[in-house]
Amino acid sequence: MESCRTIEFLHGKTILITGGTGFLGKLFIEKILRVQCNVKKLYVLIRPDDSKTCAQRLHHEVFAKDVFNLLREKWGTRLNSFIAEKVIAVSGDISSENLGVEDYTLREEMWKDIDVIVNIAATTKFDERYDVSFDINTLGAFNVLSFAKKCLNTKILLHVSTAFVGDVRRSLLLEKPIYIGETLNMTGKLDINVEKKIIENKLNELHLQGASSERVKNAMKDLGIERATLFGWPNTYVFTKAMGEMLLNQSKDDDMHLVVIRPTIVLTTYKEPFPGWIEGLR
Repeated sequence: MESCRTIEFLHGKTILITGGTGFLGKLFIEKILRVQCNVKKLYVLIRPDDSKTCAQRLHHEVFAKDVFNLLREKWGTRLNSFIAEKVIAVSGDISSENLGVEDYTLREEMWKDIDVIVNIAATTKFDERYDVSFDINTLGAFNVLSFAKKCLNTKILLHVSTAFVGDVRRSLLLEKPIYIGETLNMTGKLDINVEKKIIENKLNELHLQGASSERVKNAMKDLGIERATLFGWPNTYVFTKAMGEMLLNQSKDDDMHLVVIRPTIVLTTYKEPFPGWIEGLR
């Protein structure tokens, strides 16, 4: 019954998807197009690439994959025209203001049309550079929310986080929001603005020292782990995702339906579109 209501809800809706070229993003796009062909439009935000256009990346990195085989069987030679009618590749980046969408006319169209935003974009490396992870997982979440606030008809913002933003030392946990300033080890108060300043200062220090790109990368990786463990998180990934949730909870409007999903471990497909599909390092 719940599944039927969800499918019905998506009829005629326009959805913005970030992280569409990733594992979960591909599965989400495939599912929507397969179960609700009357969805109005999917905007898929894709980071610019020097070697490929966004449309090329969408084709090669998403629709060319085996996970779309059921759709190929269903639509046959009409699949390309169906995709062209329903899916729009948008050049952008969640780490930038307005999600990096520079085309003013397109931005206005998106703000007018979008009903649902699904934020899947993230860097999931446990030891990612702190500046990179902070920009994508923390500030990126805030930028998506800011974009959602400019949309006239957005009903839901669905944000994909991770179960490990919470205390995982106990076997049974009550899911609860994470608010600004909270830490896992209850030592001190976490200030996101201070974290941003620490990143900026470290990068400036390394620049003044004439550090090589390799040294900068390693230093920023070490800084992320250092700051995460200081407040009780095991790695940079879950630490920056936790701060992203904090910004969402602090900044959302009362009339904004914010849904945070916290998966544990992402493995292969169970049943749909077929069992056992996997991609990348899992």
